[in-house]
Amino acid sequence: MNLPKVFLNRMKEQLGEEFPSFLESYGLPPVRGLRVNTLKLEPGEFLSVCPWELEENPLLEEGFILRGAEGVGRHPYHIAGAFYVQEPSAMSAIAACGAGPGGLRVLDMCAAPGGKAGGAAARMQGSGLLVANEIVPKRAQLLARNLERLGAVNACVTCERPDRIAGALPGFFDIVTVDAPCSGEGMFRKDPGAIAEWSPEHVSACAQRQRLILESAAECTAEGGAIVYSTCTFSPEENERVIEDFLNAHAEFSQEFSERLYPHRIVGEGHFVCRLRKAGSGRSSAVPTICGINRGPVKELAERTFSEIVEGGLQGVLFEQNGRVRMLPQGVPEVLLKLRPVSLGTELGEIRKGRLEPSHSFFMAAHGRKYLRELVFDPDDPLITEFLSGNTLPCPEEWRGFAAVSVRAGAKTLPIGFGKAVQGVLKNRLPKGLYMNNSERNA
Repeated sequence: MNLPKVFLNRMKEQLGEEFPSFLESYGLPPVRGLRVNTLKLEPGEFLSVCPWELEENPLLEEGFILRGAEGVGRHPYHIAGAFYVQEPSAMSAIAACGAGPGGLRVLDMCAAPGGKAGGAAARMQGSGLLVANEIVPKRAQLLARNLERLGAVNACVTCERPDRIAGALPGFFDIVTVDAPCSGEGMFRKDPGAIAEWSPEHVSACAQRQRLILESAAECTAEGGAIVYSTCTFSPEENERVIEDFLNAHAEFSQEFSERLYPHRIVGEGHFVCRLRKAGSGRSSAVPTICGINRGPVKELAERTFSEIVEGGLQGVLFEQNGRVRMLPQGVPEVLLKLRPVSLGTELGEIRKGRLEPSHSFFMAAHGRKYLRELVFDPDDPLITEFLSGNTLPCPEEWRGFAAVSVRAGAKTLPIGFGKAVQGVLKNRLPKGLYMNNSERNA
């Protein structure tokens, strides 16, 4: 591996006697991991059905090391949102975030492709509000699709500049995570392109951008709240010095901890994570929230879709836009509609002829319901491939209406999509953009 000489000289000075071990780690293959999505399965449940050999990741309870597995992203469990493929050391930022149930407001300022935002959503267990932002439109779309697959019902995705979010929602969030764009030194082992793009000038440019993002994060953070800053680089200029400059400029913040992860010390590519705490207690004053519409269409959809109508299920604020109905978390600020939203909560469906026709998001949402009609297959059943390729499936002749298509995972079933039953045939309603192509079928 042809590593930049300037980088090597700096790392030698930075690590001292550990440098030979660090350098030796670059001769090893890159390491992959997966995080079990606890919105769908508990770690123990996933381990009982997992087709691959996993090792525990000490950085995160629901995280694991994955070695030698092929086709992971095409597996039905991945498509069903049972897990997220994630670099092991990056999971440290999820642990540091401290998100959990209880009505927290969480902002992921640089969220694509969604690994850390999805980890926060899983730990929030559908409560509170998660705003996941990504400034690049195509990456924001990918972020929204990933959170949809994971079933994150409390997430809103925006495509906005950090300073615009800060100006619109000052002091609003209990936790702000900043997985800052960086020079990517921790990706050298897995991405040769990161080596080609690296230069001392690139490091300095990244550090300047990181300072600006942190300024916006500070403005968004409520009193008593936290900022979790992370990078996948080893440069002090982008890590400790950025934090030092921030603390010098913000006496209201203090550092709770910081941690460096190197590939010769842990199983992973390397990471830096730091948590900062803002003094005081209390959020900003109340902000106007989005008002809901009549809940009748949702009640009717639930009655013709689920076998059990659980008290408290499908709760939230109904929001209609261009005929499409979304279920928003309680307390979504109205100003979010001006911050280039890509997705808001869970899209339930589209109103057609006065009736709410369900969407893919509705069936993927982690609402814990039992379906009135559900086709369930083992993960290796070829009919799953047929469905994911856009084809129809046979179903009971007496079925009428919408039905989930699910994969069996031990005692649970996990939807991968849905269809409409007509005379013994389930017509496929999987979005065409999610179809498995021929090369994937033969891989």
